[in-house]
Amino acid sequence: MIYDWVFAVHEHVAFTAFDTETTGLKAEEDRIIEIGAVKFDQKGIIARFSTLIFPDRAIPPDVSKINHITDDMLVNKPRFCEIVLDFSRFIKGTVLVAHNANFDVEFLNAELSLCKKQPLSHKVVDTYAMAQAVFPGLGRHQYRLQNLALQFGLTVHAAHRAEDDARVCMELFTTMIAHHAKQNGHCVNHAQSPTIKKLIQEIQASSTDCSQELF
Repeated sequence: MIYDWVFAVHEHVAFTAFDTETTGLKAEEDRIIEIGAVKFDQKGIIARFSTLIFPDRAIPPDVSKINHITDDMLVNKPRFCEIVLDFSRFIKGTVLVAHNANFDVEFLNAELSLCKKQPLSHKVVDTYAMAQAVFPGLGRHQYRLQNLALQFGLTVHAAHRAEDDARVCMELFTTMIAHHAKQNGHCVNHAQSPTIKKLIQEIQASSTDCSQELF
């Protein structure tokens, strides 16, 4: 695992890689049934968050076939509004990282609205878009999280379960940061990808020390 990022991200910056599992694909109709998250910085993992969530509805059989979450597993689990404060505290002050981030953010904001809470205001990094910028030209399906993990030798223990997908997302993020740095130099001013350059400039306060080695 590479956390010693060449762009000299300040020590006070932390990230939260997260993933959701849902009853379907439409945020305005479906519900979250699992959230997994890993908080980390350049030193390593800080904390983990994982919970199943009772959605007040049955899980469609085709969804259960994908994530292996069943209705029986959600009996007596908390509703989203019961865990929202804990999750909000967990991600407070961090940059969020997710694969195909719009999907997860839309679902979180829909659930927050049902709980009469404000939508997310965090900066969000989409590792799907990031992969397209760092590794252009791959086939469309090759940008899926599990396929990228396979390509870079990242271990997948439980695909389509939120906590493991969040961990894989974190590892993919740090791997891409390292790869991009190795290919383009150690200073953000040398970065060729506008996506990565913009990301680093946003999360980096003012450091101009570009001498730190990655390996």
